[in-house]
Amino acid sequence: MQIDFWSDIVCPYCALTDNRLRLALERFEHADEVRIVHRSFQLHPDLPRAGITQRRLLETHGISASGGEQIFAPIERAARAEGLAPFHPRERTLGPTDYAHELLALATDQGRGREVWTAMFRAHFGQGLELWTMEQVLDFADEAGLDGEEAAEALRERRYQARVAADQREAERLGARGTPFITLDGAYAVHGAVGTEELLAAITRAWEAAHPEPRPLTVLGATEAAACGPDGCEVPRRPAP
Repeated sequence: MQIDFWSDIVCPYCALTDNRLRLALERFEHADEVRIVHRSFQLHPDLPRAGITQRRLLETHGISASGGEQIFAPIERAARAEGLAPFHPRERTLGPTDYAHELLALATDQGRGREVWTAMFRAHFGQGLELWTMEQVLDFADEAGLDGEEAAEALRERRYQARVAADQREAERLGARGTPFITLDGAYAVHGAVGTEELLAAITRAWEAAHPEPRPLTVLGATEAAACGPDGCEVPRRPAP
């Protein structure tokens, strides 16, 4: 079974969903047969490379400080409850995440995609790490144990730029207008940040749909017709006159 998970590294709901997927799969009996594929969806590609504070970004959208509190306070409480503290969605800087996504695509090709996505979420929301410039992203690559020279070459060549753009087009084709966005075996979609229980229920439903339990067929004709079995052949019983 394949779970495709579209997200952006600056999306706090995506960070929660990344953790909830882990928690849900810990309780799913077929987890060893589930493959999670992280895919890119950039929310703010036009932000300045220098970054912009979350508070300032809210102001540009006409959202007051109290409005921001109403948005982010529940997210912070949920993160703490799920073991993600520290988690700072308000006191941080945001910027374009194209280089970050390209590094994540490289990590995926090296078989470390899921691990490095989680590490980047935690670095950004837990430590306030900025990931907008090539230098910042390469510093993170070193911390994550990725080959620095290969990462620098991939980013300079923009090796994964087309893949990152294709990921987003595919999500939009499937109906996504934001993140997080999840598909299950290409047959079911989950929009937005749902809870761990809902994720587990969705994963279970998709699994059962793809692996239906065999059911006995309806028998047509005589139920006592002649047949042979391991103990020999039987003569059909005739109804009493």
